[in-house]
Amino acid sequence: MKSVRLSVTLILLFAIASPCDPGFARPNPQAEGLQDLEAYIVRAMRDWEVPGLALAIVKNDAVVLAKGYGVKRLGDPAPVTERTIFAIGSASKAFTTAALAMLVEEGKIRWDDPVLKYLPDFQLFDPYVTRELTVRDLVTHRSGLERADLLWYGSMYEREEIVRRIRFLKPRWSFRSHFGYQNILYLVAGQLIRAVTGKTWDEFIRERIFQPLGMTTSTTSVKALREASDVATPHAKVENIVRPIPWRDIDNIAPAGAINSSVLEMAEWIRLHLNEGTYRGQRFWNAAMEREMQTPQMIIRPEPPYSTLFPEARFLTYGLGWFLHDYRGRKIVEHGGNIDGMSALVILVPEEKLGAVILTNMNGTLLVHALKYRILDAFFGAPPRDWSAEFLQRAKALQEQQQAALKRIEDARVVGTRPALPPAQYVGTYENDVYGEVSVAEEEGRLVLRFGPTRVGDLEHWHYETFRVRWRDPLFPRAFAIFVPDVEGKVSELRMTISGLFEDLAFKRVLPKGEGRER
Repeated sequence: MKSVRLSVTLILLFAIASPCDPGFARPNPQAEGLQDLEAYIVRAMRDWEVPGLALAIVKNDAVVLAKGYGVKRLGDPAPVTERTIFAIGSASKAFTTAALAMLVEEGKIRWDDPVLKYLPDFQLFDPYVTRELTVRDLVTHRSGLERADLLWYGSMYEREEIVRRIRFLKPRWSFRSHFGYQNILYLVAGQLIRAVTGKTWDEFIRERIFQPLGMTTSTTSVKALREASDVATPHAKVENIVRPIPWRDIDNIAPAGAINSSVLEMAEWIRLHLNEGTYRGQRFWNAAMEREMQTPQMIIRPEPPYSTLFPEARFLTYGLGWFLHDYRGRKIVEHGGNIDGMSALVILVPEEKLGAVILTNMNGTLLVHALKYRILDAFFGAPPRDWSAEFLQRAKALQEQQQAALKRIEDARVVGTRPALPPAQYVGTYENDVYGEVSVAEEEGRLVLRFGPTRVGDLEHWHYETFRVRWRDPLFPRAFAIFVPDVEGKVSELRMTISGLFEDLAFKRVLPKGEGRER
């Protein structure tokens, strides 16, 4: 990585305050441990191969640090600044719950109203859950549904169609019995906001939150970034080399994770929460509503991946758009975010009037959590601890586990087999009620699978009737396609095993008109 270039600090740590502006900080004796933070960040970024990072810290209603580190794009010397725009990913969820909180306070909805009251056409697989599902259930990951991210990630479906297809998704757990993190019901929450206010989720967030907070460059869509000048480029490790990758358009799941912002503007969002819903004299919601958002709704078992992210936590729960846990006797309120090539984290410590936001242009990096603990230790007066090194060990262990799992798959491969049918017999269209169509075509002597407009993969024979999917987009999860014959020896079904999914996806073959199951 090229030498790290630092942006001009917007607000110097320990700066002398301007008496008329609460946004500037007086010297803070609690933050003495931050004096070596800059060197620590630079070293950690090098260790984690993170091209660029921005950080803001808020203490006692003042921004005590807002700064950029590294570069916006590898190969380009342009530095990250405190105004550089990154994707905040799932940290967007707290904006959606805040929007709902505003509507609750205005008397337009209630947390425990049934969703059907506002979206009468909404339907889940289980009629009982459809009837009983509340607004609160939408944003607490307790519906019993698994993530089902393939409904939106790289798919052609718009928001309305995703919501319609949720009715075909079979539950994995009993209703309200299990914390199952997912995104699609946050989309439903966004659609509910539209049904109640007549404004899209994007319009509501922009008019009711962004504009009053002065978040003038923050957006809810990557499309708006085309006119922005100070924007970070996403990066990911592809074939063991960190490379720039394109921005991912996730407008179809926006209420769950599509906000883009800078640390300078996210610091104002933090100030709003630390002031319990009031910002510069304007009340967005009352203190009781802030406490409600930070009240545990679901217990999370301390198992991976959460035990990796919160290694010191004695309790771990989910509130309304926030993870809640303890650290050194304090309640920590936070939410991370990961979307292609970007990792983010927003942290609040309400009793200390402390908050921070960390934004990076690197895919899935745990560095944001290492820096979180480094910052908290500094303000809590804890002994120095190399959290970056500890999280690197954890990341290495996870990588070794993944490599071992891949080796088991490789070792189980039966070599020397051939497909039972000629390539043309696998060609066709296959359909799943939830995820739609998969097509298989023969192109230039090889089979090509298409699962939506961007999920294109070359099929490489693995063994028997199983093919490995070589996705042309390297960020798509590892997958295998298994062709299942009927009693006549013709392919009737395609099953896809995709890394990260609990179960295989089954796609029934759609035969041409006059040949059985017609299109």
